[in-house]
Amino acid sequence: MFKKKPLFIVFEGIEGCGKSYQSKKLYNNLKRLKIPVILTREPGGTPSAEIIRNLILKDYYNFKAKEKFNKYTDTLLYLAARNEHIINKIAPSIKKGKIVISDRYIDSTFAYQVYGKGVNKKFIQNIHKFILMNIKPDITFILKVKYDISKKRLKKRKTKNRYDKFSRSFYIQTQKAFLKIAKNKRNYYVLDASNDTPDLEKKILSIIKNKLKK
Repeated sequence: MFKKKPLFIVFEGIEGCGKSYQSKKLYNNLKRLKIPVILTREPGGTPSAEIIRNLILKDYYNFKAKEKFNKYTDTLLYLAARNEHIINKIAPSIKKGKIVISDRYIDSTFAYQVYGKGVNKKFIQNIHKFILMNIKPDITFILKVKYDISKKRLKKRKTKNRYDKFSRSFYIQTQKAFLKIAKNKRNYYVLDASNDTPDLEKKILSIIKNKLKK
């Protein structure tokens, strides 16, 4: 028997690592076990946060625009979406005793904005003090992937993501950032997602089952 208790699970990694795929697989597996669970994402997850997400996407896709969002404007939009997400979905779901699975959370902000774009880390940390409500992931899965494999996966996407056209060096730098964030931290699981086999799905489910038995 599994204990009915709130659990906040986050999937992180570069584009094409399979985090969205694995988060959906875990969601479906937990639903089959009759465990109360929701699946969400960042940026987005609520109607208001999705509006902000679309605003960010629109800016990235407007290639002809002479003026683009400054990196701090961009970061503030992500944090605004997170604030809406936490208030309207994550916190209420955890309070109800549900398992929350999120496709991205705070580690993506540090990996992409801080390590990738050079945004001041303290700038983000100071805002997080006011918006996170002390909500931290119970388990974070960092999915690592070989660059060539991630690019092949991205090419197959029908809907392109804003990060799909970043350079090889940016992807490598960002993946290193995720691995650095996870290093020597409890409740972080770094898993190789380069191979499309059922083994990873089973391993992730096994980790969650063990957590629910405690």
